[in-house]
Amino acid sequence: MGASELSALLWQERELLDLLEYRLEVQRALLTVGESRWAQRAADDIEATTQQLRNLNIARDVEVQAVADDWKFNVVNPSLRELIAAAPPDGPWLEIFNGHLRAMLASVERISARRAENGRMLREAIRHTQETLAGSGDRAGTYTAAGTPDTGKRTAILFEDDA
Repeated sequence: MGASELSALLWQERELLDLLEYRLEVQRALLTVGESRWAQRAADDIEATTQQLRNLNIARDVEVQAVADDWKFNVVNPSLRELIAAAPPDGPWLEIFNGHLRAMLASVERISARRAENGRMLREAIRHTQETLAGSGDRAGTYTAAGTPDTGKRTAILFEDDA
């Protein structure tokens, strides 16, 4: 094991980050067009990719330690950034690992922004659903403009099923 194996793992991690970004984009698209029936599948896909990343991170941490040991960098559990700082200046690894780190940081930034946006959209969809359901039956628990309990029945509401 060595720097080449670590670079291969970092490529795998970058590919998984791209896949996660794609799956978040799919989730956003589904939320945008209101295809709530696929929301759970999209969430499951995102979770599966996240779990793959967690598993790969364990292998990467082991490989980072192995490379640190090869380079006589006496730090236990160094980060990739720390390993880069300890890279031999006369070899290609400083530039290669820096490239991996920059690409992964950019991916993580885009993923974080997309997750936040999707979370906002999911909360909004839940709120809309709750408001629709709250207004779909008896009006018990609501009040009129005069402040008296409104016990009147609502007229029928039509729910459309797009399926």
